[in-house]
Amino acid sequence: MISIRYIFFVLLLFVGQSLFSQIFNGQVKYETGENAIGVYVFNINQNTHAHTDENGRFVINEIIKGDTLRFSQIGYETKMVVFQNYEEPLLVKLNVKAALLDEVVIKPTLDALNVITAIDINSRPVASSQEILRQVPGLFIGQHAGGGKAEQIFLRGFDIDHGTDIAISVDEIPVNMVSHAHGQGYADLHFLIPETIDNIDFGKGPYYAEQGNFNTAAYVSFNTKEKIEDSKIKFELGQFNTKRLVALVDVLDEEEAGFDFYSAFEYISTDGYFESPQNFERINIFNKFSKQISDREKINLTLSHFTSSWDASGQIPVRAVEQNLITRFGAIDDTEGGNTSRTNVVLKHKKFLSDNTYIDNNFYFSRYDFELYSNFTFFLDDPINGDQIRQKENRNLFGLKSVLNHNFKISHIDVDFKAGVQFRKDKSKDNELSHTANRTDIIERIRLGSIDETNLGGFVNGSFTLDKFTLFTGLRYDFFNFHYNDELSTQFSRQTLNKAIISPKASLLYAHSRNLQLYLKGGKGFHSNDTRVVVAETDQKTLPAAYGFDAGFIWKPHPHIFINSAYWFLYSEQEFVYVGDAGIVEPSGASRRKGVDLSFRYQPEKYILFDLDANYTIARTNLDEPINNYIPLAPDFTLMSGIQMNHKSGLQGGIQVQHLRNRPANEDNSIVAEGYTVADLNLAYEKSNVRIGFQIKNVFNTEWNEAQFATESRLQNEIEPVEELHFTPGTPFFLNTMIEFKF
Repeated sequence: MISIRYIFFVLLLFVGQSLFSQIFNGQVKYETGENAIGVYVFNINQNTHAHTDENGRFVINEIIKGDTLRFSQIGYETKMVVFQNYEEPLLVKLNVKAALLDEVVIKPTLDALNVITAIDINSRPVASSQEILRQVPGLFIGQHAGGGKAEQIFLRGFDIDHGTDIAISVDEIPVNMVSHAHGQGYADLHFLIPETIDNIDFGKGPYYAEQGNFNTAAYVSFNTKEKIEDSKIKFELGQFNTKRLVALVDVLDEEEAGFDFYSAFEYISTDGYFESPQNFERINIFNKFSKQISDREKINLTLSHFTSSWDASGQIPVRAVEQNLITRFGAIDDTEGGNTSRTNVVLKHKKFLSDNTYIDNNFYFSRYDFELYSNFTFFLDDPINGDQIRQKENRNLFGLKSVLNHNFKISHIDVDFKAGVQFRKDKSKDNELSHTANRTDIIERIRLGSIDETNLGGFVNGSFTLDKFTLFTGLRYDFFNFHYNDELSTQFSRQTLNKAIISPKASLLYAHSRNLQLYLKGGKGFHSNDTRVVVAETDQKTLPAAYGFDAGFIWKPHPHIFINSAYWFLYSEQEFVYVGDAGIVEPSGASRRKGVDLSFRYQPEKYILFDLDANYTIARTNLDEPINNYIPLAPDFTLMSGIQMNHKSGLQGGIQVQHLRNRPANEDNSIVAEGYTVADLNLAYEKSNVRIGFQIKNVFNTEWNEAQFATESRLQNEIEPVEELHFTPGTPFFLNTMIEFKF
């Protein structure tokens, strides 16, 4: 029988806790002095939790003296603090360390993909801006124009070309170029220096109200560091006369005054592995200034400049190699190539209006220049001069984004509310397509005009968390104004068109336990069409929508194992194919894609990480006939896997494998783009302030084709044209060495 004394003791304990427990505020910072955002704060004694907000602050309920608080975040040391005093503000500082899988706790609001990326980016070495996008699980890229042209992107059964169905940004400035001289959504990320990246935020599918144009297959948002821990200089030297110099300098670090300013510089040059030297050069200059005006207000100013020039060998036809006219690394027209530059100004302002309300303001401006020479068909249309074309433009891009964030409680429901407006204006002057020869002579101007495109968007988004459930709902509105002035017309011709689209979104997450989460996502996205097309062909869809659905789970069957898998479906109202040499966009009808994504991470020891990302897709156009409905170059199976070691002794190394299966190159699958499996190796050693190492691309010297297209072309000695596979050979065995000094 329970004694009266025991009952009295339990009641006293309960009443005492109710009387003496209070609500307490605190703040978490990183060792660099920055506010720590999204830190998980757990009261072990009371089994209550909280998260730090954008100002690094947290509010914990039901806390009494003697309670132990655990502060944890991926990539930082977990800290235990015994609470003692209500009167003194609690300030906790977290130190950087290697990201560990066993620290991942599945919470209602956990974004599985970004957790994976946070772990990967600290484990895998990234040596170039081309490799940055490979940090997104399941994303493949291909380069086919001398290294200076934006990469071709593959994801979820999409040949995204250079960015048509993926929204890419850096520090809130859009990377995708609308109505670009080379293709809609062209996304050149080469102005981003890999060493300046702080984190990558991304999501697959059209489920995010804050994302607008081009967010159908996915979005990827890069954020650069506000400050650097150490100044450093890095030298790289590789085969094919390859050189790279990177310097990051901490110019000003006044933590007490709230000032921080650092600069970064990158120089790259290479001849490349083709028989005709690429003569590739790139220069990047990056400067970032931060000022903490007060505890509630902060500004960031970023100034950057990028310039690049190169020669290229282009895609070559299979028959030219088989007939021994050229080698795999030869060229039909080695006068291809180009140059481009971009200057960015980004001003970010964040201000807390109250403890649970803040506003983010972002203003940006870009000056962009582009000139590209290509020859896809050789002598098909002009047997005398050849079919070389020039695509050229000069662009001013400016805009703003303002977002209000407010969190509050409704009874037992935690609510995060977000509302924002976005404005973007593109003014592209002398957007040109011309028929040229030898990169010097203009034979004929095919298109020449000025583009003025405006996008005004607004969105609301709310997340509602109750116990183990979190519901995300969002609504987005976009308005577009298209203007085109045809400068080849004998009379003044200014064409204009207005269009708008509404995009609803919704997601439901269920955290069954600390080891299992289930989720459903649904939403509508879109990508805009080229201004020159929509004003001329008003019967075509200007803003074709995409409707998506995801059903998946996150599972930790073991502290050192992380699994994320999803079944997904995406329906697109209209596919478009850009015909570069004609300067037109051809509609190819609606399409449907469905597939399964799998991401697996295993960390048997603190210093070893095994990763695997596999994606299977069925992609078809919605034709009534069950034949001729393949989507050209849509990948149906991709796999990336590897193992990476980062030992406390300073030894680092690993191997990564990429596999892309054979895929159709045309609608009836009569021409097949060959798949490949390529492995890369890296090894480095770090001691004190010095790091040395090397990287080998294609360690087994596999013969593979990086870019492939079904193209009708004619060689100079041919009477009739031939349609077959054209390709750019992938990198052969390539050794690159590195030495880095910190100071």
